Amino acid sequence: MARFIECCCTSLLDVREAVYGGASRIELCEELSIGGVTPSRELLSSVMQECPLPVNVLVRPRGGDFVFSAEERAQMLESIKMCKELQVNGVVIGALRQDGSIDTNLMRELIAAARPLKVTFHRAFDLCNDARKGLEDVISLGCDILLSSGQKDSAYEGRALLAELVSQAGDRIIIMPGAGVCPSNILDLEQSTRASEFHGSARSQKGHTDRNIVSQLVEL
Repeated sequence: MARFIECCCTSLLDVREAVYGGASRIELCEELSIGGVTPSRELLSSVMQECPLPVNVLVRPRGGDFVFSAEERAQMLESIKMCKELQVNGVVIGALRQDGSIDTNLMRELIAAARPLKVTFHRAFDLCNDARKGLEDVISLGCDILLSSGQKDSAYEGRALLAELVSQAGDRIIIMPGAGVCPSNILDLEQSTRASEFHGSARSQKGHTDRNIVSQLVEL
């Protein structure tokens, strides 16, 4: 079996390259330069018409921190509504309180609006003030996947914490390492963390997802 790679894509071209390269799932967003925001309806519609893979959609109204206002909460609920209308596989969400803890109240509201779609808690987790308690909060919310770099700039740098999170989580949630995942480190990352799914953009120097890099990530 091939390695499970979720490919982060920002265009239809990226999605096509990810599919050709053998990715298992797509995470769709825009504006990766600021960490990603919710894609437009136009982009999401075009991807859903063509992509044969499950598509998870980032629901994030802006770059910056993950403490959201009432207006931003309303935007996120509208984005989730769009995702359900277009029949995506899942949403990728996350929210924190001012003190750095998981905003379980807002998350419950967003998750209730999203179901029955799959739910990934995104890298807001990497800014939470207590990783181990944060993981228990994310699990208690019923999230299906936690995307994390182990609270470091890259998943490889955060591999020790990621290994602890994988162990702590057991079979209660999928811990998916992401950030800086590339062909040169994925085998070490896989062996050190024992994670079963990985997240990467597989971008070439041209700045786009490249099918050859995707295939290198996928190969065991």
